[in-house]
Amino acid sequence: MAAALSSQFHPTTYRSIKNVKTKQLVSCSMQQPSQSNIKVVINGAAKEIGRAAVVAVTKARGMEVAGAVDSHLVGEDIGMVCGMEEALEMPIINDLTMVLGSISQQSKATGVVVDFTDPSTVYENVKQATAFGMNSVVYVPRIKLDTVTALSAFCEKASMGCLVAPTLSIGSILLQQAAISASFHYNNVEIVESRPTPTDFPSPDAIQIANNLSNLGQIYNREDISTDILARGQVLGEDGIRVHSLVLPGLPSSTTVYFSGPGEVYSLKHDITDVRCLMPGLILAIRKVVRLKNLVYGLEKFL
Repeated sequence: MAAALSSQFHPTTYRSIKNVKTKQLVSCSMQQPSQSNIKVVINGAAKEIGRAAVVAVTKARGMEVAGAVDSHLVGEDIGMVCGMEEALEMPIINDLTMVLGSISQQSKATGVVVDFTDPSTVYENVKQATAFGMNSVVYVPRIKLDTVTALSAFCEKASMGCLVAPTLSIGSILLQQAAISASFHYNNVEIVESRPTPTDFPSPDAIQIANNLSNLGQIYNREDISTDILARGQVLGEDGIRVHSLVLPGLPSSTTVYFSGPGEVYSLKHDITDVRCLMPGLILAIRKVVRLKNLVYGLEKFL
């Protein structure tokens, strides 16, 4: 699977998110949800990740799939589309407003809209969810800074929770945290990533790792920081961190961070072989967002 694990920000864009409106994007105001099952609407349900989400939510305790929205496979039962043993008797509908309206008439339970759609529709989707009293989990690659900032202001004003997750992979988050810890002990670091099919490179994972390390104020790879030899890889940011990207059919989606010091090499590696690896993070996000009254950027805030 060549799934993007996080929103595709340019390095300078990611720094802007960390530096602009940090209080709004990071702070976590909490409230107590109701005790009934969380009603979950999957927007983008026909996608690979959407189908995996339907199965994961169906199996999770304390929540249930209440709606499936997509422009593909309209009218087909989402349970059958997901390959489940039994139909969920829930057709895919290409109208988010209709689904939300139907749920609001039937139940006053806590609700969450999981958005796997497109950067151009995220803002309106969250507005619609908020209008019907539902929180949002957003996992949409290439979401822009302006959209995140606008959503933060909107959610703050509406006192509704929204979690924007650059990645839902807990393993990816743990790798990033371990890389930050290691960077205090090593002055040489490079990133090697692989994908089975062409995608946007450097990947969002590599960009986020590089920015995390650059924000620590260190300079890496001083011996050849200024080299322009293409085979040495692309420099991310201004602190000498290089990334090398491989595209070979059959390879897993993988990210490895190499650190080195006198007489040793320390490496951190994370492989993804199936979209199901994102589901524990998604279930965690759904459980946490119902307690929020504003926007939080990054699932790592809850690990």
